[in-house]
Amino acid sequence: MNLALLLPAGLAALAALLLPLSIHLARRSERRPTDFAALRWLHARVRPRHNLRLDEWWLLTLRLLLVAALALLLARPVMFGASDATPWIVAAPGVDAGVLRRSGTDESGARAERRWLAPGFPEADAPPPPFPATSVASLLRELDATLPSGAPLTVLVPPFLDGVDAERPVMSRAVHWRIVPGDLVAPVPPSVPAPGMPTLHVRHASDRAGGVRYLRAAAEAWAATSVDSGVGSGERTPPTALVVGNPDDPLPPGATALAWLVPGPLPASILGWIEGGGTALLDSQTEVAGMETKAIAQWRDQDGAVLVRGMPMGRGRVLQWTRPLAPAAMPALLDAGFPAQLRALFAPAMQAPGRVSSSAYSPRTGMAAWPERPKALSHWLVLLVAVLFLVERLVAANPRRRTAG
Repeated sequence: MNLALLLPAGLAALAALLLPLSIHLARRSERRPTDFAALRWLHARVRPRHNLRLDEWWLLTLRLLLVAALALLLARPVMFGASDATPWIVAAPGVDAGVLRRSGTDESGARAERRWLAPGFPEADAPPPPFPATSVASLLRELDATLPSGAPLTVLVPPFLDGVDAERPVMSRAVHWRIVPGDLVAPVPPSVPAPGMPTLHVRHASDRAGGVRYLRAAAEAWAATSVDSGVGSGERTPPTALVVGNPDDPLPPGATALAWLVPGPLPASILGWIEGGGTALLDSQTEVAGMETKAIAQWRDQDGAVLVRGMPMGRGRVLQWTRPLAPAAMPALLDAGFPAQLRALFAPAMQAPGRVSSSAYSPRTGMAAWPERPKALSHWLVLLVAVLFLVERLVAANPRRRTAG
């Protein structure tokens, strides 16, 4: 074990040791001469002597120790090499709680710390946690960085894991990966169909009617593509992909895509609809708070100029044209790829698969060991300072000391 100081300059406070020493010498008990009748007529020459004597040395020692402890506390001492090698056993959500509670020892037979592989790493006696939003790999990496380098780690997992990353986690230590029965198996998410284009609702001002024609042409291309690819009933009449209305027309229930071609501030009703999960593509002159500073590019032209920018808002998204919907300002309106690009803005993201067989997800080794975290000693020094101060006050306020003085 090695001791170190995170702030060695704090030891400069040791110079304050001179303060209680000086006060103690200056305020020592005074000696007053007393006349004595039988000796008052003697005229013996007495050599003056100056003796440096420390009275109440125990009180001085307490005060010096108190100042030294404060100076050491300012230097922030830590201890290296005092890592705890206690084994850890963690269980992923889905493992039978009884299996974790009965696993009192690790592979070597040593007594182990038992926790759940969940945010905060709750103890084994706590109720089984629900399936967390944090992925198993993220929790394993966090635990790997938190545990001392010499602490063995055993992970109990059910036959299948949900909410995993795209690749096996890489750890700085060898992990004992044990597949055990589970009593809480998360339901398999239903298969997600290929993302399609929802009905696009258009609300436009009277001076923005010219831009609607390009959105209508794109919607007709979507419908034609759906019919040609066999999506829908198979009849030549394409499904409705575009609904045009005035700004005051309310959005129907279930609407998820909106093109808002109205300049000026965005109404509160539309803001609430977006925060509830809708996606709105706004006119270049629509005013939305934060769009100038928080939005990022969503669509660029061939020259790299931004055509559409966007940002999340609540559970939805807000997008905005950076130019007017006119070929003179935006030549991309006449490109053959305009319908597909516009469709990609509104298409919902496909859900990534998150279930994997536990036997195929065992962690790999190869990551460099995390730096050893020093053990702080500040809390012990604070306790020492408090005890020394209390004892010093008790000694200084002792009535016997006052009587003796």
